[in-house]
Amino acid sequence: MQIYEELKARGLIAQVTDEPQIRDLINNGGAKFYIGFDCTADSLTAGHFMALTLMKRLQMAGNRPVALIGGGTTMIGDPSGRTDMRKMLTKEDIDHNAMCFKRQMEKFIEFGEGKAEMVNNADWLLNLNYIELLREVGTCFSVNNMLRAECYKQRMEKGLSFLEFNYMIMQSYDFYYLYQNHGCNMQFGGDDQWSNMLGGTELIRRKLGKDAYAMTITLLTDSQGKKMGKTAGNAVWLDPNKTSPFEFYQYWRNVGDADVMKCIRMLTFLPIEEIEQMEHWDPSRINEKKELLAFELTRLVHGEDEANKAQAAARALFAGGGDDSNMPTTELDVPDDGMNIVDLMVACKLASSKGEARRLIQQGGVTLDGEKVTDTYQLVTRDALREGVKIRKGKKVFHRAVAKA
Repeated sequence: MQIYEELKARGLIAQVTDEPQIRDLINNGGAKFYIGFDCTADSLTAGHFMALTLMKRLQMAGNRPVALIGGGTTMIGDPSGRTDMRKMLTKEDIDHNAMCFKRQMEKFIEFGEGKAEMVNNADWLLNLNYIELLREVGTCFSVNNMLRAECYKQRMEKGLSFLEFNYMIMQSYDFYYLYQNHGCNMQFGGDDQWSNMLGGTELIRRKLGKDAYAMTITLLTDSQGKKMGKTAGNAVWLDPNKTSPFEFYQYWRNVGDADVMKCIRMLTFLPIEEIEQMEHWDPSRINEKKELLAFELTRLVHGEDEANKAQAAARALFAGGGDDSNMPTTELDVPDDGMNIVDLMVACKLASSKGEARRLIQQGGVTLDGEKVTDTYQLVTRDALREGVKIRKGKKVFHRAVAKA
């Protein structure tokens, strides 16, 4: 099976502009494609994971990825899929986030001469002259068509700023610039980016009379309809200091039953033939599938050693075992008279505020060393914290708190 057919078999392709040409380019290693990553945080999330694995698959098949860091577009903010305006970041924040992205991408993509490239659109967008830009590309964009674009619909209901309205033009200009200066002939992105991507393809064709192609990947959603990379309102980060390997493993271990095989197809590098056999497993083996998914993805992001530790810790916890050595742990400076359970939960980042911690306790969602916490004034002694205590939030979030020596 060639790579384009494999991408289709894995359910990764949502839309393409010119399928015969795209298939030939990809299957023959002739695609030089870019995917953009806006630097809105200092770590990539599980939501970026599909794009990273796609770049890896295509590079393995001889194609050349260009990882575009959005140092310029991040200063505008992508309105796609949002009901509010993104937080404005400083240039220093954006530069720091870009460096963090690069370190994480290098785990997936091989950079170097004749291999993958990394570029930053701040290098050309920040130097643009506004009047010259309007004269060069402004006539290629219909305001009527832009207002009908999917990426603006949600924002139109609450108000779309002129700043954000320019995002489509900036993203389109990225492809136009990369086509001319880096030889990019294709752009990839999530299916929520289709309108923006078509803008870039049409800009090249109208201005240069050349063939350029766009292809979107399906954005994976979990059974609750949230975009991949979000759980309980918090991002699942690829940085182990923000989301531990155990927590990353647990996120994938707990995906909805209906989504397990879809995730295995789209995100793992298991052979298609092996995955098709798994489709016929007895339904009683659903947890085996979930463990396989969680292990494979944790191994890709954090390495096999961390994946083994995370799996062992998860099995021990859910089997009632006592091995908590690989559980996420917070070391605390504990007063002589101990800590209130509410303060302890906030310190361990199991709640964003004391009010949230109290609500969780009152709703019966917190246990301490296996015992349900019912009193929001419960004191956890310093002696207990010297030994280490296990806190469970809900059914699936485990954490260990220990006093500093």
